[in-house]
Amino acid sequence: MRISFPSSQIAVADDLYLRLASPDDAFSLYQLIDTHRSYLREWLPFVDFSVSALDTKAYLRAVTDRKNDSEEVYVILYQQDIAGIVGFKGIDMVNRAAEMGYWLSGDLQGLGLMRRSCKALLQHAFGKMGLHRIQIKTGVGNLRSSNIPQKLGFTLEGVQRDGEYLNGRFHDLEVYSLLQPEFLAE
Repeated sequence: MRISFPSSQIAVADDLYLRLASPDDAFSLYQLIDTHRSYLREWLPFVDFSVSALDTKAYLRAVTDRKNDSEEVYVILYQQDIAGIVGFKGIDMVNRAAEMGYWLSGDLQGLGLMRRSCKALLQHAFGKMGLHRIQIKTGVGNLRSSNIPQKLGFTLEGVQRDGEYLNGRFHDLEVYSLLQPEFLAE
């Protein structure tokens, strides 16, 4: 049973906030995916399965369904436009753990938006949700993505060999973790 207290909106900065995703976001998210398809496809397997806004809507319906207690997904809003997604999958309230995932529009890379969004979501996870452990997996070689957990104080636990099937072959994943006392120690 999930003992979570989702906030519909999490303020990150004056021009940056997180809002719980909704099926109503499908068209905007799909447009973002489609516009940045080649960039996103390099590291994200879901891109090849997002061939229409209906696919995105089906995903959003699944993750926002009241019966789904293992995922919590937020859209990242930057200057009032959807810029990407950040959230949790595999939420395990028995062990108070979850995996964080994220992606951001290619043209907004390098502005610190994702690092700040992840930090705000970690505050929510370790505070309101009462989680103890957050894990992030990034493709080996995906330096932009692996910079996020590194800058947020995560520990590299190791490499999950052939952890993801992407673009016709298996890829290794770096596995990072952060425990609640380590986050509060910052």
